[in-house]
Amino acid sequence: MLVFTEKKVLSQHLSSIIEANKSIGFVPTMGALHQGHLSLMEQALKENDTVVVSIFVNPTQFNNIEDLEKYPRTLEADVNKMQTLSENLLIYAPDVKDIYEQKLASESFDYDGLELKMEGKHRLGHFDGVGTIVKRLFEIITPNRAYFGEKDFQQLQIVKKLVEKFQLPVQIIGCPIFREPNGLAMSSRNERLSPQARKKAAFIYETLQKSKQNFITKSAQETTEIVEKAFNKQKNFKLEYFEIADEKTLCICQKKDNNKKYRGFIAVFIENIRLIDNIPMY
Repeated sequence: MLVFTEKKVLSQHLSSIIEANKSIGFVPTMGALHQGHLSLMEQALKENDTVVVSIFVNPTQFNNIEDLEKYPRTLEADVNKMQTLSENLLIYAPDVKDIYEQKLASESFDYDGLELKMEGKHRLGHFDGVGTIVKRLFEIITPNRAYFGEKDFQQLQIVKKLVEKFQLPVQIIGCPIFREPNGLAMSSRNERLSPQARKKAAFIYETLQKSKQNFITKSAQETTEIVEKAFNKQKNFKLEYFEIADEKTLCICQKKDNNKKYRGFIAVFIENIRLIDNIPMY
């Protein structure tokens, strides 16, 4: 299994693959890999001749320094997990200087308002950081297809908008949320939860499922109020937001439109760790 730490060396290696007209799949990650990440890689391996996985904790998308410092970095364990899938995966694990060179800063992006909703409201500058790193990785790797999990659904929509705006020659593929047996959406942050909190966090998905049922007969506002009341009764949780929004525009549902697809989005703190999840409401 080849591990590259320099973009120059990786690009040289990929040039022969491109010249042979072989397809490149790309799975961007920040490491601390779990089964959700591996499921993206499995799909990429099926659909491409070569697959590159990046492992890079991107500082420009963190608005909380403590969160950045605590983010798990487990490269050796990550490589071992990937080896169980395929020895042919290519790994790009650069340091900050290789990506950003002399200027550790985000570019500014206009995503037609997608960046102002939900995560963008609560994590200022986050999607400028996401756009900066994704665009740079696409330029280095030049993939035909890139794979993103639907757990970060807003991010997925923003990456699609980035590709559209810059007319980048890459197909963006969204992959289903991978869940733990109790329904908790798989996340690298789950590793920071105590066993008790990890068990209690099943309440997040349970509540999302109930909201989906409520939305059949109730308005978006009524459904949202039921979710907020449910979390207010839970002393272990702090609900940051629950919103029912149009999947395409991410605008909050004011009045149901049968021609639109809606999704319920949630962000919750437990043990001071922020977890996000979402569910289609159809």
